[in-house]
Amino acid sequence: MLPCALVCGPAPDGVGPGLGGTDRIPVGTGTMLAVTASSPETENPPRSTPARRALGCYDIVVGLFCGLLLISNIAATKPIQFGPEVMLGPVQLLPIVADGGAFLFPLTYILGDVLAEVYGLRRARRTIFIGFGLAAVMSLCFLAVGAAPAAASWPNQEAWSTVLGFVWRISLASLLGYLAGQLLNAWVLVKIRERTGEKALWARLLGSTVVGEFADTAIFCTVAFAGVMTGAELLNYTVVGFVYKVLVEAALLPITYLVIRTVKRQEAIAERPAQP
Repeated sequence: MLPCALVCGPAPDGVGPGLGGTDRIPVGTGTMLAVTASSPETENPPRSTPARRALGCYDIVVGLFCGLLLISNIAATKPIQFGPEVMLGPVQLLPIVADGGAFLFPLTYILGDVLAEVYGLRRARRTIFIGFGLAAVMSLCFLAVGAAPAAASWPNQEAWSTVLGFVWRISLASLLGYLAGQLLNAWVLVKIRERTGEKALWARLLGSTVVGEFADTAIFCTVAFAGVMTGAELLNYTVVGFVYKVLVEAALLPITYLVIRTVKRQEAIAERPAQP
């Protein structure tokens, strides 16, 4: 239906377009139909294009953090050792005993430092709990898959259970150690920063790592391998794991500095007002 209005009165001669884009069309004696024309701009108003806003790095850091955590949990099912057997009384000096998670798990502490330093304790905790939830889901999934009957044509059930069937204990140890260690790591870093401000970043990074890794390593090694390893092996495994992780953090301090500086710069760009 056309938008129109009835106008009473005799129709003048030379009826044509009226002012304001209005056409007057005769519809009967003494009656006119006024039709208002719509302009193309009115019918199809121009759509505003949303201004682009630079993206921050938080989602990338969270993804890397959780991915490294899950990979490390699976890799940790294999104990590894290097060197011949050397004993000093009851203490086993060699071989060096570790697990497959030692390759990547220290990197989660570097990313944990980035989270606490750049985004604060609240976001660091949120990421830690996201990782905790994903690791728990992975463990439950592996338990369910291991309990499910294997296909008759698949002969590898025993091999699968040997490797991933042990993950439930590794995952429990990892969850407990990870939760205590990462939360302590973030808390200590933030508390040191409250005292030092932007200065002494190295003290925040190393101090938080020492506290967090000690709690993580002690809890993980005890829960995961108590009763599996001998007492000497377990002590060696715990001490070597703790020292190794702290040394990795110290060796990677220049990279951690670079990552923190890059992320802070990117976040500063992301916080700028959007340009139309």
